[in-house]
Amino acid sequence: MQSLVRLGLGTLRNAAGASSSCSRQCARAYASQQMTVRDALNSALDEELARDESVFMLGEEIGEYQGAYKITKGLIQKYGAERVRDTPITEAGFTGIAAGAAMAGLRPVVEFMTFNFAMQAIDQIINSSAKTLYMSAGAISSPIVFRGPNGAAAGVAAQHSQCFAAWYSHVPGLKVIAPYDAEDSRGLLKAAIRDPDPVVFLENEILYGESFPVDSKVLDKDFTLPIGKAKVQREGKDITLVGFGKMVGYNLKAAEELAKAGISAEVINLRTLKPLDRDTIVKSVQKTHRLVTVEEGWPQSGVGAEIVAVVNEECFDDLDAPPERVTGAEVPMPYAANLEAAALPQIADVVRVVKRVMGKK
Repeated sequence: MQSLVRLGLGTLRNAAGASSSCSRQCARAYASQQMTVRDALNSALDEELARDESVFMLGEEIGEYQGAYKITKGLIQKYGAERVRDTPITEAGFTGIAAGAAMAGLRPVVEFMTFNFAMQAIDQIINSSAKTLYMSAGAISSPIVFRGPNGAAAGVAAQHSQCFAAWYSHVPGLKVIAPYDAEDSRGLLKAAIRDPDPVVFLENEILYGESFPVDSKVLDKDFTLPIGKAKVQREGKDITLVGFGKMVGYNLKAAEELAKAGISAEVINLRTLKPLDRDTIVKSVQKTHRLVTVEEGWPQSGVGAEIVAVVNEECFDDLDAPPERVTGAEVPMPYAANLEAAALPQIADVVRVVKRVMGKK
């Protein structure tokens, strides 16, 4: 711990020169108007490491190997092994180190190879991070980011495919973010690193290689997005589709299919699960009068269940039909491809449920 404290007090020799060079290199590397989610996350980490020498990263294979998903590619070469720290395979251990470093005034970013493995560190996330500010009567903050892929990938079975969105959004003291596109990933990760509270940042492995349009505003090194604010990804008037992460893309594709049937769907990208943007959800349902939520997680006590509760509490009289949820199946994730597909929401499921809510076959 003493070495980590010294890290934040001046031993970061690389940081001073890195800031100006980072801006120039990032401008060249990301001048294209298309950016993958992987590059969005990598550039956000790069810029925040350059901006604030109290920021450092730790996790399995994030340094010399450049990250299991190459999110940390090139960072150890720029900032050194003190700030991009490879760890042993011990989630409880390195998450505990990060929690202590955050209490000592640093800003650690912890990478989990998958959030399924974060269960090994759940005590450190909940008891050592989420509760610290409250239990210290506001005296000790915990500015820490826990990030990595969450939910199903492809063919990785039960112990690599669980969606933890509902679990973490249940916990007081945590902020929970689930980005969809490159803009979300850049703006929200930078905001999370700068935030004074612990943030759980739930990415999706399937989205890492997808490209999305970005403009000069998104590429600015000071670009951030507000935590706790959803985005209306597509305007509509007949029904509201609410989702997060990969399911936003599914909802957008479902909306295109529904448009062919004369149904105008409004698509909400939650972006943040805690705090939940109740106002944007309610305003949309008051306009469309119908709601379908979509998530990969299990149905009981899920994010969709919370959204339905919000709508029932806030705008029940505006509903023209009962809200419905599209979720993952109530089973551990199968390995076989056909069973995996059956256990996860598909675009066709969203279209079918929307038509049912609309009273159309």
